[in-house]
Amino acid sequence: MADPEGKEKKVRFNQQNLHREEIFSDLTIGSIRQLIPVKPNGEPDKTRPILFVGQSQIYTQQGPMPVQFPIDAKNLQLAMEKFPAAMEEFVAHLVEQAKEMQRQEQSRLIVPGGSPAGGSNIIL
Repeated sequence: MADPEGKEKKVRFNQQNLHREEIFSDLTIGSIRQLIPVKPNGEPDKTRPILFVGQSQIYTQQGPMPVQFPIDAKNLQLAMEKFPAAMEEFVAHLVEQAKEMQRQEQSRLIVPGGSPAGGSNIIL
């Protein structure tokens, strides 16, 4: 791996951000990943919060698309309760991003004959 100056950089594992992962699934809707912070020796690190990440899939015209989203919860029970709202919020955000990309694409102006070869230039 090289940095911008072309020098080789060593890949290093971030020992200050280690997490043990447990996965809980209902085998129907999705799963919740519980990321428990640990110290480099593997012991729980109680100074950092446990993280929860929801995983599921949505169905699009192109087929199923996996989605992964954070769940703001203090424990697994709350994460399960907040799963639907967190997923809805994430999907709504995805839809807004897609609409914005579509708006930007449609707002491009095409100027016929703008290039010397008689093609067109796209002006943003």
